[in-house]
Amino acid sequence: MDTKLLAVDYPALHIFWTMLELFLWILWFFLLFKIITDIFRSHDLGGWAKAGWLVLVIILPLIGVLAYLIARGQSMGKRDVEQAERSEAAFKSYIRDAAGTAPAGGGGGGGSHVDDLAKLAALKEKGAISDEEYQKAKDKLLA
Repeated sequence: MDTKLLAVDYPALHIFWTMLELFLWILWFFLLFKIITDIFRSHDLGGWAKAGWLVLVIILPLIGVLAYLIARGQSMGKRDVEQAERSEAAFKSYIRDAAGTAPAGGGGGGGSHVDDLAKLAALKEKGAISDEEYQKAKDKLLA
């Protein structure tokens, strides 16, 4: 009897509606945090402009988020792409330095050419360096 009463009090459509509301809240918080990090990451905004946007987004969240997306949404995407490119370049530079294939380094820290070529081949197999980078480093070692 209790199970039947529970089903009547909370039908399937209400469960769906509750799940939709939960999803929208999670989406809203994700968007809010993304915008707040973008405000702090933006180099073209001064301190007062960052403070103004932050106050607007926190005090009037719906209006602030929509205004930010309208005013700065396109540049927000560009900043994301630039950040990803900088991260990828830093990672590739780190891999080259760790492998001893940096342009100014010349060699793997005093090891033989065979060891350096083996390290290069391993990096190429792992996908850490491209074929072009592998050929350049190999030519430099053999020169």
